[in-house]
Formats: sequence, structure tokens, C-alpha cells
Amino acid sequence: MNTIVGTYECKVDAKGRVLLPSPLKKQLAASLQNGFVLKRSVFQPCLELYPMEEWDLMMQKINKLNRFVKKNNDFIRRFTAGVKVVEIDALGRLLVPKDLVVFAGIAKDVVFSSAVNIVEIWDKDLYEKSIDGQDIDFADLAEDVMGNLNDDDNGIS
Repeated sequence: MNTIVGTYECKVDAKGRVLLPSPLKKQLAASLQNGFVLKRSVFQPCLELYPMEEWDLMMQKINKLNRFVKKNNDFIRRFTAGVKVVEIDALGRLLVPKDLVVFAGIAKDVVFSSAVNIVEIWDKDLYEKSIDGQDIDFADLAEDVMGNLNDDDNGIS
């Protein structure tokens, strides 16, 4: 798994193309050949860009679900709804399909935000609202999520 780092602001052109920022393109260089999967986020009004290798790992997990269990089938259908295979063109642009532009409410300014091994693509205004999140106390969230982890090997406690 490659860790992707950074938050980058960009403009979307009239055709739905976004020029990948150079630092992000460099981080994704090894994945450019194999392409990417672009999908709706499960929890947020944004898109998720998976390098194909990461998507394949996710699909390996999902393939372990028993499809004779209705809720598993429902999950798979919803999780893969609107999924598109996309490429970065020779000029370093990503074409975001219209249905995904509509889903994410993308107007003209977007934010590419790293999320460990994938990249979230947000409308800038929606991203700012999600980060400001008046209803979430980040200190409490950090304690709830990370507070019980104790990994002495790397100094995280």
C-alpha cells in the first residue's frame, strides 16, 4: 500500500476535466499505467479515486462476501454504483464523468485530499464545510478512534 499525502486545490474546466497537481501526479506515477477507479464516497458528498491496485485489493475483500445474503448483495450494488474506470491523460488531466460531478456537487473549484491510500475529490465549498464540521469535536473523535491503539514498534501510543 502506498500512502498518498497532501491536499491540493484545482479548477475544473467546462468539460469536467481537472489538471492533477504536480506533487500528486508524482505520488501517483506508479499507478498511471494501470489507471484508476473513480466512485461515489459511502459517507460523504465527494468522490474517491482509487489507484487500480488499491481497487483490486478492495474487490478481493468484497468478493469474500456471501452473495446469497441479501444485505451483502445490497451493499455490493450500492458500493459499486456509479463506479468508473478512469485514466489521467497525456496532459495530466482527469476527466470526471458528469454523473459523478453531479453526485459530488462539483462546481468550479475542487480539492484533492489524500485519504491514506486513495484520494478524495471534493467541491471546494463542501470540503471546507466538512473540515469545519461544527457538529464534530475532532479531539474527541481522535481519542475515540486512535486512543485505544498502542503500537510500541513505531512510537505511536
